Amino acid sequence: MTSVEETAPVAAPPAELEAMQARLQQLQEEASKLESMQQDATKSSEDLKEDQEEIDARSIYVGNVDYGATPQELEKHFEKCGSVQRVTILMDKFTGNPKGYAYIEFAEPKDVAQAVTLNDSEFRQRPLKVSAKRTNIPGFKGGRGRGRGRGGRGGFRGRGGFRGGRGRGGYAPY
Repeated sequence: MTSVEETAPVAAPPAELEAMQARLQQLQEEASKLESMQQDATKSSEDLKEDQEEIDARSIYVGNVDYGATPQELEKHFEKCGSVQRVTILMDKFTGNPKGYAYIEFAEPKDVAQAVTLNDSEFRQRPLKVSAKRTNIPGFKGGRGRGRGRGGRGGFRGRGGFRGGRGRGGYAPY
């Protein structure tokens, strides 16, 4: 064999070529279907986010709820503020006991302002803490940033123990 014959491309049989083209067409169709499904999923998640924000605008947080309270009792307590759509008393998922707070969803956002006026009102001999429900921002934890790591007061100071007193060195008699 000569070097020309070795490097010359081998032509595939027409039947094999047609099968490859059909398979390529099929894969392209599947890819376009997946792409459209992904776009639909993105749109629906954005719609869900907007819906959740709208629901949160119509909802209140109620704290210091008695553990024996029922959704019907809470609905009755807040029905003078407006039409109550849903009452959710949160439960501990491990024990099944109430956590001591609830969320109440109203039909109209204007009812929230009326309901917040019931802050510190008595319900089962306990003062309720009522505030407008805030929308959760994923990945955001409030607070002052005291979490992981060392440092701060009384933590591990590394090797060498106590080094110096106040400030950046220098003389400090007290």
